Amino acid sequence: MIKTYKDLDVYKESYSLALQIHQMTRTFPDFERYEIGGQLRRAAMSMPMNIAEGYGKKDSSVDFKRFLRMSLGSGNEVQVLIDMSKDLGYITQETHKKTTERYDVLGKRISTLIEKWK
Repeated sequence: MIKTYKDLDVYKESYSLALQIHQMTRTFPDFERYEIGGQLRRAAMSMPMNIAEGYGKKDSSVDFKRFLRMSLGSGNEVQVLIDMSKDLGYITQETHKKTTERYDVLGKRISTLIEKWK
């Protein structure tokens, strides 16, 4: 039973991924921790934050779904920045692959939640 946004699997996964991204960006070169790293952290944190904020407006299905869509947009932004981080040599191919796969699955789960939420 869902009593709070913390009970939503998409929230739990997006929060976990945001923590992973935060840790990952700590290994970036100094000048990139504040550029790509900062943007990556903000986009990753935006996902669980939008889910939480939208859930607070769950009495309006339209509002909650709008926040879920914003969360999806932030996930897309993270994926672009993950690609860029790999191509610039800041993360390994393996880290890129695992992280991208998790964001792909999360995006599908959020899309399903949008479709099914009443």
